[in-house]
Amino acid sequence: MDERIERALAITPESPASARTIDITTTGAKTGRPRRIEIWFYRVDGEIYLTTQPAVRSWYANLLAHPEFTFHLRHGVRADLAARAEPVLDPARRRDVRAIVADLNHPRHSGYLAQPVEPVEEWMQGSPLVHVRFTDDA
Repeated sequence: MDERIERALAITPESPASARTIDITTTGAKTGRPRRIEIWFYRVDGEIYLTTQPAVRSWYANLLAHPEFTFHLRHGVRADLAARAEPVLDPARRRDVRAIVADLNHPRHSGYLAQPVEPVEEWMQGSPLVHVRFTDDA
């Protein structure tokens, strides 16, 4: 993988919102048409995840129906990365969610999110969590 892309993906809890803001293009679950949205990504133990505050999300339904998608980097480097979504459904993966919630509760994000973010248990029950696996060399 290109060094610039690796740097863009190497976010930490101290990374600003702009560094974690990406677009994803999914395939519509019902329509089959491309759907592009803006979302934040997270890094836990070197792995990349997508999640949002608890709610039903169209992007998640799209990824469940069509797991192949495009991960569009926008900060530091512009790149369109082929990816595959792997929904995280196992409650044993709670440590990943704890790390993401701790990341969201970092003071740097207070201008973007109400803090503290909901307890981990509520987040687990109502939020989609997707592990991102890149499928080709960028």
